[in-house]
Amino acid sequence: MSYLLLLPEIVLVAFALALPGLDIMCKNKKVLPYFSIGGLLVSIVLLLGWMDIIPLLSVFGLSVPTEVFGGLAVDAFSVLFKLIFAVVTLMVVVASSVYIKDDPHQGEYYTLLLLATVGMMIVASATDLIILVIGLETASLSSYALAGFRKKERKSAEAAMKYFIIGAMSSAILLYGISIIYGVTGTTDISGISDALFGGIGFDGLLVAGVIFLMVGFGFKVAAAPFHMWAPDVYEGAPTTITTFLAAGSKKMGFVAFFKVFLVALIALKADWSIAFGILAVLTMTVGNVVAIKQKSVKRMLAYSSIAQAGYLLIVLAVGTQYALAGGIFHMMTHVFMKGGAFIVVAILSVMLIGDKLEDLKGLRVRAPVTAFCMAIFMLSLAGIPPFGGFASKFVLFSSAVDAGGWLIWLAVIAVLNSALSLYYYARVLKLMYVLDGPIGQKLKEPRPMLLVLIVAVIAIVLMGVLPGPFIDAAMEAARTLMP
Repeated sequence: MSYLLLLPEIVLVAFALALPGLDIMCKNKKVLPYFSIGGLLVSIVLLLGWMDIIPLLSVFGLSVPTEVFGGLAVDAFSVLFKLIFAVVTLMVVVASSVYIKDDPHQGEYYTLLLLATVGMMIVASATDLIILVIGLETASLSSYALAGFRKKERKSAEAAMKYFIIGAMSSAILLYGISIIYGVTGTTDISGISDALFGGIGFDGLLVAGVIFLMVGFGFKVAAAPFHMWAPDVYEGAPTTITTFLAAGSKKMGFVAFFKVFLVALIALKADWSIAFGILAVLTMTVGNVVAIKQKSVKRMLAYSSIAQAGYLLIVLAVGTQYALAGGIFHMMTHVFMKGGAFIVVAILSVMLIGDKLEDLKGLRVRAPVTAFCMAIFMLSLAGIPPFGGFASKFVLFSSAVDAGGWLIWLAVIAVLNSALSLYYYARVLKLMYVLDGPIGQKLKEPRPMLLVLIVAVIAIVLMGVLPGPFIDAAMEAARTLMP
C-alpha cells in the first residue's frame, strides 16, 4: 500500500505518456493543454490529500505519510515541495495554452513539462544521492529541450545549447563530489552519510574536496554567483513560459537538493562550511541586484533579480537551523508566485506584441490595466514591501540569521541592504507603467487564461502577506521533517 503514496507521480507519468498519442489522434490541439491541466489537477488533489487538507487518505486506508521506501520518502517536506512543483507547472501550462497555441509541436511540449515535474518530485522525495541525481537529470534533460523549443529562433537555440553545456558540466562536477563522499563514508544514503560523519570521520582533505565539488555543482544548478553566468542568457532566450518554469520551479528543485545534502547528509560538518555559504550568499545577492540595475530587458532584469533571490535563500545554508530552513521554504513558496507571475506578465507582453524591453512598459496602465496592476504587485512583493508575501517571507528568513547571532547578524544586515537596493529597479518598472506615458493607442485585449494565472498569483501573494500563519506552519512542519 505504501506505493499508493507515489500516485501523484504515477498520474503525471501516465498523462505524459498519453499526450503524444493524443497529439497524433486529435486535430484540435486545444485539447492538449486541457488534458495536461487535468493530470496536474488530479496530482494536486492527491497531494492535498497526502497533506490531510483533503480527506483522501482514509479512502486508501492510509495515515498521514511519514514513510521511507526504495530511496524515496513521502513526508511533510517532500509532499509540500511536490505541491509547489505541481502548482508551478499548472501555472505554466495554463499560460502556455495561449503562448504556444499555434505551435505544431504542443504534444512534445506538454509531455516534457510533465516529465520535468516528475523529475522534480523525485528530488523532493529522494533519500539517496543516486535517486536524487536521477531526479535532477530527469528534470534537467526535459528542461534543456524546452529551453530550445523554438529551434528556429537563434536566441532559443543558443539558450538550449548554453543550458545543456553548463548543465552537463555541473552534473559531472556534482557526480564527482558524490563519488568522493561515497568513497569516504561507504554509502550514498543521505541519513547513512550523516551517521557516518557523526560517527567520527574527520574533515580530512578528501572530504574537503567532496564538499567543494558539491557546492560548485549545486551552485550551478541554483545560479549562485560566480556560477550564474548561464542564467541571464538562458532566461532571455528560452520561451517565456519555460523561463517561468525554470525560475519558479527548476531553481527550487536545486535548493531542495542543496538542503537535503548539506542540512542532512553533511550537517556534521556545518562548522566547516557555513562561512563559505555566508560568503556565497553575499556575493550572489549583491551581484544579482547590482547587475539588474543596468539591464534594459525585462527578462534579463528578472533573471538577475532571480540570482539575487538565490542569494537570499543561501542564507538558509549559512545559518543551518530549523528556523532558517522554515524561512527559506516560506520564501520559496512566495517566490513561486512573485517571480512566476512576473515572467508570465512578460509572456503576455509578447502575446500582445508589446515587446520585452523596459521602455516597452511605458504607459502599460492604459493599454493593459490588469496586467500592469498585477506586475506592480509582483514588483512590490519582490522588493519586500508590506503587506505582501515577499515582506513576510523575507522577514522570517532574515530574522533567522539574527536569531542565530554572531557574524550571521551581519549577513542579515547585508541582506536587508540588498533588498533595499533592489527597490530601485523594481520601482523603475512601476514608474514606467504608471508615471510615464507610452505610445498612443487603444486598450489591448489581454489573454484571459494568462490573466487568470496572474490574478491567482496576486491573491496568493496577498494572502501570504496578510495571513502568513498557515503558510509558516506548513514550512515549519516541513523543516521539522527534514531536520528533526
